[in-house]
Amino acid sequence: MHTVRTHKGSDDKAYSCVFQKEDDTKRVGVALSKDLMAVAGEALKTNITTLGPIVLPMSEQLLFFVTLVARKVFKMKNIKPYIPDFKLAFEHFCIHAGGRAVLDEMEKNLELSDWHMEPSRMTLYRFGNTSSSSLWYELAYSEAKGRVRRGDRMWQIAFGSGFKCNSAVWRALRTVNPAKEQNPWIDEIDQFPVDVPKVAKCKAS
Repeated sequence: MHTVRTHKGSDDKAYSCVFQKEDDTKRVGVALSKDLMAVAGEALKTNITTLGPIVLPMSEQLLFFVTLVARKVFKMKNIKPYIPDFKLAFEHFCIHAGGRAVLDEMEKNLELSDWHMEPSRMTLYRFGNTSSSSLWYELAYSEAKGRVRRGDRMWQIAFGSGFKCNSAVWRALRTVNPAKEQNPWIDEIDQFPVDVPKVAKCKAS
C-alpha cells in the first residue's frame, strides 16, 4: 500500500554510527558508535511523522496536531508530546529484530502488547539478528500462526546503516491458510511462543 524511506546520510553522526572499517590489526569489522540509539530514534521520528498522516485515523491526527500546536505555538512545555496509537492503523507489526534493546524501545515507544511483539521477539530468538530480512521471518510467523486475515494491515519497519529507517505498509488480500503455505516456521510453529526473559539473570561465581 505505502512505503516511506528516511535517509539521514547528510548528517555526519548518522553516516558514521554504523560503519565498516579496519581496526589497528587490519581486521575488517563493523563499528557501532555511541550515537547509534539517538540517531535511530531521530530517524524513526522522521519516518513516523511522514507515515502517520497516511495511515492514522483522523482522530489520532487531530490529537497529534493539537498537542503539537500547544507545545510549539503556545509554549506549553508541561504537555507531553502525543504518541499516536498505531494499533488503530495496523493489526500486525514486523519490527527489525536487530537486538533486544531495539525491540524493547519500540515496544515502549509505540505502546505495543506482547502479542504485537511476539513475531519480532520469536524471530530474534529462533533465527538471531538477520538484519532487515527479519521482517519477512516475522510476517511468516504471523502467517504460520493463522493470524493474517483478509483486510488486515501490516507495518514492516527496518533500520540500516546510512542511517536509514524504512517503512512498508501492506494489506492482506486474502486470509492465509497455514496448512497450504511453504513457510520457514511451519514444522515447529506449535512450539512457539517460548518464554524469553526480558532481563537476563547472571549467577555469581
